[in-house]
Amino acid sequence: MAKIYIAFVDTPGLFAGIIRRVIKQKYIHVALALDPYLEEAYSIGRRHPSVPLIAGFEKEEKEKILRAFPDADYMVCSMECTPEQKAYIERELEQAMEQRFRYHYAVLGLPFILMGRPFYQERHYTCSSYIARLLEEAGVCKWEKHFSLVTPRDFMEYEGKEKLFEGSLYELTAATRSGHQTLRRPGLLSFLEPAYAGAAYLIQFLRRGERS
Repeated sequence: MAKIYIAFVDTPGLFAGIIRRVIKQKYIHVALALDPYLEEAYSIGRRHPSVPLIAGFEKEEKEKILRAFPDADYMVCSMECTPEQKAYIERELEQAMEQRFRYHYAVLGLPFILMGRPFYQERHYTCSSYIARLLEEAGVCKWEKHFSLVTPRDFMEYEGKEKLFEGSLYELTAATRSGHQTLRRPGLLSFLEPAYAGAAYLIQFLRRGERS
């Protein structure tokens, strides 16, 4: 089996606050990634992190988001799929990236979500409706409603996903830089490990000197 990854994002801001109140959960944005460190992560979202009104299909850049929202929290979950399904998803993401300026955020669809009425305008999506449609077309997910009505809350409640990480974007970015093989929040005393290792080496060195 292969895996894809869903990133749940909590970012500050007025527009984000409105969405948060509507869907009644902390994480109000979702991105689809091909790896757990979100090096290849895509979404319908802000073209620039600090400009909420200009949105479309984009590859998410953690460093740029970190500069704009240093307090952003993330949760990363994995979902199983077949290699063929992942290859299909990867091709679709590549094609969408090539035509990214033809995709737009579905602002007109937001009232329909509140009313529970399906609404689709060509190449206009919310962050969750784009991913919902792609994963359903790939055969990874099956929704009980039209993809245009899928919200980040539906992804949060979707069974079959496994949580790999939850914490700040700073921690996630630090894990990427250090090349960790698994995502985990650092333990309370982890900052002492380098100092402890250095002290142990120094003690062994002094003991060898005493024996000589």
